[in-house]
Amino acid sequence: MKEIIKEEEAVAEGGLNFIEQEIKADLEAGKNGGRLNTRFPPEPNGYLHIGHAKAFIMDFGSAEKFGGTCNLRFDDTNPQKEDTEYVEAIKEDIHWLGYDWEDRLYYASDYFPQLYDLAVRLIKEGKAYVDEQTSEQIAAQKGTPTTPGTNSPYRDRPVEENLSLFEKMNAGEFDEGAMVLRAKIDMASDNMHFRDPIMYRIIKTPHWRTGDKWKVYPMYDFAHGQSDYFEGVTHSICTLEFVPHRPLYEYFVKELADDSYCPRQIEFNRLNLTYTVMSKRKLLQLVKEGLVSGWDDPRMPTLRGLRRRGYTPSSIKDFVKRIGYTKYEALNHIELLEHSVREDLNKTATRVSVIQNPVKLVLTNYPEDKTEYMAMDNNPENPAEGTHEMPFSRELWIEREDFMENPPKKFFRLSPDKEVRLKGAYIIKCTGIKKNDEGEIEEIYATYDPDTRSGLPGSDRKVKGTLHWVSVPTATTAEIRDYDRLFTVENPSAEEGDFRDLLNPDSLKIRSNAKIEPWLAERIKAGDNYQFQRLGYYVVDKDSTPGHPVFNKTIGLKDSWAKEMKK
Repeated sequence: MKEIIKEEEAVAEGGLNFIEQEIKADLEAGKNGGRLNTRFPPEPNGYLHIGHAKAFIMDFGSAEKFGGTCNLRFDDTNPQKEDTEYVEAIKEDIHWLGYDWEDRLYYASDYFPQLYDLAVRLIKEGKAYVDEQTSEQIAAQKGTPTTPGTNSPYRDRPVEENLSLFEKMNAGEFDEGAMVLRAKIDMASDNMHFRDPIMYRIIKTPHWRTGDKWKVYPMYDFAHGQSDYFEGVTHSICTLEFVPHRPLYEYFVKELADDSYCPRQIEFNRLNLTYTVMSKRKLLQLVKEGLVSGWDDPRMPTLRGLRRRGYTPSSIKDFVKRIGYTKYEALNHIELLEHSVREDLNKTATRVSVIQNPVKLVLTNYPEDKTEYMAMDNNPENPAEGTHEMPFSRELWIEREDFMENPPKKFFRLSPDKEVRLKGAYIIKCTGIKKNDEGEIEEIYATYDPDTRSGLPGSDRKVKGTLHWVSVPTATTAEIRDYDRLFTVENPSAEEGDFRDLLNPDSLKIRSNAKIEPWLAERIKAGDNYQFQRLGYYVVDKDSTPGHPVFNKTIGLKDSWAKEMKK
């Protein structure tokens, strides 16, 4: 089980993590001519999630820090699962986080001719052969980590026969799965990846870039290091799962590289979050089975989902910086991510008044035909953002939860014969209520004290409670989508059984009768962040239409991570 990180990861000496220290040392030693070129190599078969963001923040960020360059290269070696939709989405997500590859956009398919030629060369040198065994047979004859493998019956095929078969494989003369090209290395190696790994397999699905030109496609272990070499990558930064692959990466690269230039692979821990799954297969299941609304569902860890939920690029970068890069796997608290989001939005989000569960408040001594305009701070954290006006009238909406007919002792909101202040306005005193036939409160009655208007001389009389409100005549009805944890357990990936049984049935609650102030209603724009007074941070959803605003809850006001750190 992964260790759960409960403290922010400290960076290494000099403010550099271990990867940056390695890069710095290589540059100071003059390796590769003192040049730095990283790369981010996503597969175009799905959407990026926050774990991918941790990877490309390192790829692009280290290049920026040390004056190098970073390539974007799509690992498009499996046309059965790839789509241009994913390519464009990946580009957009990287740009959203503030990074750019400039003119360094590449595809593994750019190197198909060179890779094929290298494979032919290895066949001619007796370092590769065509195997006709099934995938099950190949897996069985590879042995186990404690027992050596056995040679394929096709391992000693003559070079000319291997060349002819490989050419026929690419010509489409054999069915998918009928043959593969394997490297001839060492079936007794302690490293299972060295036991004659597969280099090419037959795929007859047309490639979205190269069409029907190729019928054989390279495997990741063969294509990746060579692609790095072809485009001048100096540091191949990847996750810990590729540690056992590194010797094979170096084996294939050295078929091309020399002392003057050779890519280097460095591994770091993946990003894992509590109450979340990062498996692309599991995320795909959630989408295909309609358990979420799509790849951009605000409960998903995809960058599109986080963006739709209102998370900001700077908050994601801050979170990645806090957790750091290490050489051991860990499970990070989602509360730390939320802490980063909350800290960023607290500085930037405009404060507005929204009533989620409205009940009418009638000020019986306030003139029926009167409207005043109260100045509301846009952001107390930044006074330079100024104020906006909010209409105040005889009838107001307040939160139903802000009134109790028979309150406990420490209830400092509104109750019979008690006083509270309406934020930015007056002190009021409850005088009565009206209920419907079912016993539900329909209206609350109160009187206001005209000498207590906020900001005016003599208005400093103190009361314990302050309520937010919205004027009834000018309010707009809105839909609010409250999102919570997608899973009910801290580490769903570690649980036995079907992960879908761990889904939180209350991860989405929709309020369709919220009331928002007119200043906000006039400024509805998808993606804009706001702090709803006393409620939390929300973002305008793309489903908003004229007259029907829709908001997604980004995060609540309560910071459990900061509270935990104070203990």
